[in-house]
Amino acid sequence: MINSILRKLSTYLSFFFTNKSLVPKKNKKILKEIYPKIINYKLLKSNLKKTHIKFNLNIIELLKKEKIQNFLRESFIQKMFFVHNRLFILNELKYLYRDIKWNFYKKLLVEDNVGNPVRYFLYPKSSGNKINHVFHLCTLINQFNIDIKKIKNVFEFGGGYGCMARIFSKINKDIKYTCFDTFHVNLIQFYYLKYNDLNVGFSKKNNFFLTSELKEIQNYYLNNSNYIFIANWSISETPIKFRKRFEKIVRNSNFILICFQENFENIDNIKYFRMLQKKISNKFQIKIKKNRFYKGNFFKKQNHFYFLAKKIKK
Repeated sequence: MINSILRKLSTYLSFFFTNKSLVPKKNKKILKEIYPKIINYKLLKSNLKKTHIKFNLNIIELLKKEKIQNFLRESFIQKMFFVHNRLFILNELKYLYRDIKWNFYKKLLVEDNVGNPVRYFLYPKSSGNKINHVFHLCTLINQFNIDIKKIKNVFEFGGGYGCMARIFSKINKDIKYTCFDTFHVNLIQFYYLKYNDLNVGFSKKNNFFLTSELKEIQNYYLNNSNYIFIANWSISETPIKFRKRFEKIVRNSNFILICFQENFENIDNIKYFRMLQKKISNKFQIKIKKNRFYKGNFFKKQNHFYFLAKKIKK
C-alpha cells in the first residue's frame, strides 16, 4: 500500500511533461481486435507463483473494463514492469551517456505515447523504464562486445508490455521477435506494439510473435541458434519445474541476458542460476554480475544480478 502511494506521488515529478493523446479511430480499431479474445479464456495458474497469479487477475479485470489506454499509469502494472521516477535510473542514464555508443542509445531511448507512460523527470524524452531496458542491453553488449545490429532474432521470456521488443524494432526493422508470456499479458503487448505500427500478432508469420504456448515455439528455437534469449525478472519469478522446460531454448541461443533477484518468494535464485551456469558452461562464456545500481526498493532491499552469456564458437 505504501509503495503504491509512493509510486503515485513520484509521478508528479513529471507533471511538466504530458504525452500526446492517442488517435481515437486508430485506438478503437486495435481495441476491437483485443476484446473478443478475452471471452472464455481461463488463466492457467499451475505455471505461476502467487505474485503473478494476482497480477494476471488484475490484467484480466483491466481488459474487461476496456480501459487500457492509460495502462502504464496503473499502480499494479508499474509495480510489476514499469519503473519510472527512481534515482537509480539516473546512474543508468549517466552510464549510457558516457558510453562510446551514446548516439545510438539516445535514439533507442525516445519514448512513445502509448499507455500514457510517466516520463523520466530528469530526461523527459524517455521514461525510467525505457532507460532501464536500454541499460540492460548495453550491459550485455559491453560484456561481450556484441554488434547488436547483426542480431536477427530474439526470444523474450516474459515480455512485459513490449518495451524491449519496441527497442529492438528500432535496432533492426526486420527483426523476428517472440514474446512468451501469459495470454492476457500478450494482449497488452499486442495493444502497445500494434499502436506503434509494428507487424505484431499471434502467428509465427508476424515479425513480433506473441504466444503463451511453449509447444508453438520449441521446435523453431531448437532448430535456429542465431538469437538472444532475454528474461528480465521473469523466468526468475516462475516455479523451478517450469523454468527447466525452457533450458533447451536457453542452451541453444547465441547470447543470454537474464536479470534476477537473490530470492523470489521461496526460491533461491543464486543457487538456481549457479546450477544453470554449470549445466551450460561447456558451451558458453558466462558472467554472473551484480547489478551495481539497483538494490530493490526502500521496503525490500536485496541484491539483483545479471546472468550474461555468449556461446563459444567451435
